[in-house]
This record gives sequence, structure tokens and C-alpha cells, in this order.
Amino acid sequence: MKHFFFLCGLFALSLQCSAQLAQRRFRIVEHNVENLFDTLHAEGKQDVEFTPVGNYQWDSRRYWSKQGRLARLYAAAGGEVPADLIALCEVENDSVLYDLTCRTHLARLGYKYICTSGPDVRGINVALLYQPLTFSPVSIDTIAVPLTAGKRPTRDILHVAGRLATGDTLDVFVCHTPSRSGGRRASQPNREVAARILHHSTDSLFRLRQHPLIVCTGDFNDESKNRPLRRTLGAAFAPEGTKRVKADRLYELRPLSARRDVDGTYSWRGRWYELDHIFVSGTLLSNTSPLRSERTCQILTFPFLLKEGNDGKRPAPFRTYLGTFYQGGISDHLPLCADFWY
Repeated sequence: MKHFFFLCGLFALSLQCSAQLAQRRFRIVEHNVENLFDTLHAEGKQDVEFTPVGNYQWDSRRYWSKQGRLARLYAAAGGEVPADLIALCEVENDSVLYDLTCRTHLARLGYKYICTSGPDVRGINVALLYQPLTFSPVSIDTIAVPLTAGKRPTRDILHVAGRLATGDTLDVFVCHTPSRSGGRRASQPNREVAARILHHSTDSLFRLRQHPLIVCTGDFNDESKNRPLRRTLGAAFAPEGTKRVKADRLYELRPLSARRDVDGTYSWRGRWYELDHIFVSGTLLSNTSPLRSERTCQILTFPFLLKEGNDGKRPAPFRTYLGTFYQGGISDHLPLCADFWY
């Protein structure tokens, strides 16, 4: 009888392990890190303000404090298992990524990184951290976003195609489109250029890949209803069910928040804006896809990411700087987190 119960226990354990293996999580985090600069001036870039002698008095103490806080965030974002991909906006170069992944507590998680080196006048770029056991890059491309003459150069788009544990290819685009400087409407044509180039790139993959698995994420400086995303990129929230989902179209994962007083990733004058987004190809929403996406993503609202409001005011992201005043927070944006399954 003891052997019988022992065998039953083994059988139940094997079923549990099989279920866990059948549903393996693949997590993607997106975050604008608010000016992750080193403390050195880069020749030809307007970054003197982020040096010890600049307006922000950006020194080693403040730099390593921010790196440590970011490491804590990304470790927490993964939970028991590290997040597979972390898409970052507003990083200066691969040196700050080396420090983040190799010289903080994040080093024990074994992240590798890819960074652009674009023409942005301030020297900020986009990057992708990845877990090499679950995402193995097979091609890397930086896509220029040429604006009209007289406009300040903007960030390149990073495109990384990587092999998943299933053997399938996942195409990831990391974007940081032109800012709203000068007003949203006046600057909108710049973001339409970026959206048009991203649309062209994804459209090419829809024709090239037999089962295109595409994720586009980053800080788009627009909300879902704005023209660059809704009309130019052609992205919308997925309809209910799977029959009406088109394989060759991008769909936005609907952002959800655990807090009712936080309904965006960026706050300005007491109002929340959803400027960060995660878009997926329709194939990722199919029940038969080798990598299946949920239709929602989460706005991360860990207490250390927020500065609570006073006198009934709403909370806001705990920024590193408020103007030139050093607050010591992590970023002026909250991260997004999306889970996929295979």
C-alpha cells in the first residue's frame, strides 16, 4: 500500500511538472529610464549637463545610485524567473549597459545587451537586454529615422531577430520616437515619419516570415488614439475572439494597472499619459501560435517607483530629476510588462 501511494505521488508530481513545462512564460519589460548617462562628455554630443560640472551635477555617486535602483527594479520585474527581454529607452551607450548588467546585483542574472549608436544630438539611444538561454539573437539591425531638413536628428529603431527556445524566430523592435517638444501637434509629423518607417519594416516581415512573431515596444510619445499610432502604424486594440484578428496586422496590448490612481506610464501636471506601448503581430494572438501573447500588459507600480501625492493629489513616477533638482528616484516613466507563453 505504501508503494501504491508513493507511485500515486510520483504520478501527481509528474503531471504538475508536465503542466508547468507545457506553459513556460516569456516575459518582456519595457522602460524609459530617464537619461541613463555616464558622467563623461562624449565628443560631438550635447551631454555636458550630465557631467559633474553640468547643470545636473551628475557625478559617480548619483550615477551608481541610479544603476542600483534600476537593477533592483528589473530583478523584481522578473519575479522568480528573470524577465527574458528588457527594452530600454534613453540610455547613452553600451558602457552604461555594461555597468548595469555586470557591475550591479543584476550581474547574477546573466543578461546580455544590444545598444544602438544613433545620431540623436544628446547622445541617447535604445537598447535590449536579453537572456541568452531563452532568446538568441540571429540578426541585429538599426533603422534610421530621417526627418526633414532642419529637424534635430532622432533615435534609430533597434530591430533584433532572435531564436526562441522553441526554435521559432521572434522579431523585436525597440523604438523611442521624437519628443513632443514644441507641442504635440507641431511635433506630430516627426513621429509620423517614425511610425511610417516602423510600419514599412514590420510589413516587410509579414511578407517574409511564414509565421511572423513580431513585438514592437518603446516610448512612442503618443497615446493610442493619436494619429501616428492609430492611422500611420495602423495599430489598434485586438477585438474579442480570434476569428477577427488578422495575422498581418499589429495590435496593442491593453495596459492594466493594479492601482486605480495610476492609469498611464507618464504623468504631467497631474494627468497620466500612456506614452509607452507594446504592439504584437496578430499571429501572437492565435491559439495555435508557438508563442502566445496575452491581450493585456501590466503597468508596474512597485511602491519604490512612485512618489505619492499630498493633499489628495495623484501619485507620479519617482523621477531622478524634477527640473534640475535631484530627487534620487528611478525614472519619469513607469515600466510595462507583458507575458507570453509557449
